[in-house]
Formats: sequence, structure tokens, C-alpha cells
Amino acid sequence: MSRPQEPHRPFFHFANPFRKNSHKGSQFNPKLRSLLNDFETALSKKLQKLVPNDKGDILSLSWMKLAMESLSDIHCDIKNLITELDLPVTEWDEKWMDVYLDISVKLLDISIAFTSELTRLNQGHLLLQYGLHKLESDSPELFSRASSSLNSWKQHIGSKNPRVETCRPILDNLVESLNLPKVKNSSKGKVLMRAMCGAKVATTYICSVFAAALSGSSKNLLDLTVPNTLPWAQVFSDVQNTVNVEIRNIFSCGKFTVVRELDAVDACVKELSTLLQDGVGTSERESFKNSVSDLRKTEEKLSQGLDNLLKVIDSFFKVVLMGRDALLCNLRKAGGAVPDSVIGKNV
Repeated sequence: MSRPQEPHRPFFHFANPFRKNSHKGSQFNPKLRSLLNDFETALSKKLQKLVPNDKGDILSLSWMKLAMESLSDIHCDIKNLITELDLPVTEWDEKWMDVYLDISVKLLDISIAFTSELTRLNQGHLLLQYGLHKLESDSPELFSRASSSLNSWKQHIGSKNPRVETCRPILDNLVESLNLPKVKNSSKGKVLMRAMCGAKVATTYICSVFAAALSGSSKNLLDLTVPNTLPWAQVFSDVQNTVNVEIRNIFSCGKFTVVRELDAVDACVKELSTLLQDGVGTSERESFKNSVSDLRKTEEKLSQGLDNLLKVIDSFFKVVLMGRDALLCNLRKAGGAVPDSVIGKNV
């Protein structure tokens, strides 16, 4: 499933549309400045959580769950900020709508791709359950069926998912959209665009981590450079450096998969396959039972982890979809036209 490590993708830079005044904040009144500070402080805290005490947790399913929960929270914060700004959709510049609606449809697409791959991985649960049932029967006559089931699991997990291949172009589009439109004559619009800048960077990066892990290709892992005048820039840079170094180290080992729990199951399957191939005699009995027990434990942890991650991705999908639908609904109620750039993209 994991592919040979590829050359690093180039660093992607994008302009800071607030570079003239970002160090002052004097262009905002106290209320707007407070709203922006609260959002960016919360963003920094959510990003910081992605650096675990034990780097070995990176690319575990529990860590990926935390990362996706953080994204959902960030997008909820954007939704709440829009409400607190009291910025009616009739006052939105069409370019702002393009930014919000364009990224939302890309996130819906990439969420579907992630869900497809995680569901496919979870389908291997039945093959492992069947194999374990035969192995735990303690009947050598059934071991050949168990061995066949374990081999089928290996083939299933190692097969490619066409949906995951769509992640690369989506990521490229997200990177291209990081340069936000300049905002003139609207302090509220400037606050919204600056907040969306942080949300888009965090979203693009975390999605690239998921794409790399689920595709087994390090080429999907992004390196983003953000203007250091943004208050969350240093935190993001530290998180990205720590996580990317660890992920590339994992890829460099050339393992079957870079997802921690999946790798643990694969190791157990390999050990049992070797025992079954060599034959389980009296002297190997205890070792065999321990290996079966280990596979049972790691398989249960994998299955539970996949289920939990699928739930939070579904929640993220709903957060993005509801935000998108709310904007389009309010736009239609106000008698406005849906931007031309979005026609044909509505979900």
C-alpha cells in the first residue's frame, strides 16, 4: 500500500493580502479586533494539539481523528464568526462567495474520497474475522482456510482505490486558491478573509496528510509557507515541520502501510502466515496461540479506529455542507444570484 518515498514536493508560498497592516491591527475597531484575535488564538491552540507528546502517535487513527475533529472545529468557528460579524450575505463581495463556496465543494469531494478509502479498508474486517474464527477453532484442518483468508485480506488492503487518486488534483486546486482576494472598503470583509486564510491553510495541510496516508504516497504531503506576520504562522510552521519529518521517516522505512494500526495488523498477519506455512507443531503451539491473540487485539483496535475516524469525517462533511447550504439559501432569500463560478458545482 505504501509506495517508495518520492522527492519532496516544492514549498508553496502565497501572498499575505494583509501585509501592509497586519502588524498593527489598527484598521479594525475593538470589536472586530477582538473577534479576529479570538479566532486566531483558537486556531493556534487547535494546531498545537496536532503535535503529540509521543511522535509515534502521528498517523495513528486516533491522531488522524483528532486532526479531523480540529478541522471541524475550525470550520464551525468560521461559521460562528460570520454570524458574529453580522455580515449579511447581501454585503458579501462576489469574490468572497467564490472563496467560501469553491473551497467547500473541494472539501466535500476530498471527504468523499477519504470516506471511500476508509470504508474499503474496513471491509477487510470480515476477512480477518473469518480467518480468526478458523484459527481460534484450534483445528489444523481449518488452518488452510484461515491462511487463504489472511492472504485475501493482504490483497484487498494492497489494492488501489481510484477515488483516492482524485486527491492530488484537489490538493493542487486548494493550494492555488490560498491566495485570497484583496478586500477594499470593508473592515468586516477583511476580518472574514483573514480568518478564512487561517482556516484554508490548516484545511489544505491536514487534507494533504490524510491524502498521503491513505494513498500511501508521500508526494501528496504538502509543505506550505505562510507569511510570518500572521499570529498563528510560527505555530503552524512548527507543527508542519514536526509532522512532516515524522511522516517522511515512516515512508522511508518502506512499510506496507504508513497507518499505524494497519501496519500492526499487517505485522501480525505476516507472522501468522509464516507459522501456518511452516506448520504448527507441538513446539510452536504456544507461539501460535500468542500470535492469534495478538492479531485479535490489533484487528479490534484497527476496526474501532476506522469506525471512529469515519464518524468524524462524516461530521466534517456535514459541517462543510451545512455552511455551504446556509450561504446559498441566504443568498437566494435575499434575491441575489448564485455566482457564475459556482453554477454547476452545487452539491
